[in-house]
Amino acid sequence: MKPLLWSALLAALLLTGCAARRYTITLNNGNTITARSKPRLVQGSYVYKDLNGKEAYLAAGRVREIAPSNMATPRIKSGFSAETIK
Repeated sequence: MKPLLWSALLAALLLTGCAARRYTITLNNGNTITARSKPRLVQGSYVYKDLNGKEAYLAAGRVREIAPSNMATPRIKSGFSAETIK
């Protein structure tokens, strides 16, 4: 019974690390991009893999924040409401 319990705990611990590899890139205009790999700064541009696994580039001047997906700040509300006024 104990070996089964320990192996189940070990498997759960290893599988929880897989979801932590996604990063959220917040741009200066408030848009967000989800990256599969941690962005690296190379000659003034961030290089990362997108969700399809393709390498993508983003100018460093456009980036406000890079954070793991579970740590990213929520989008800032502009105060604009699309509801109609009655």
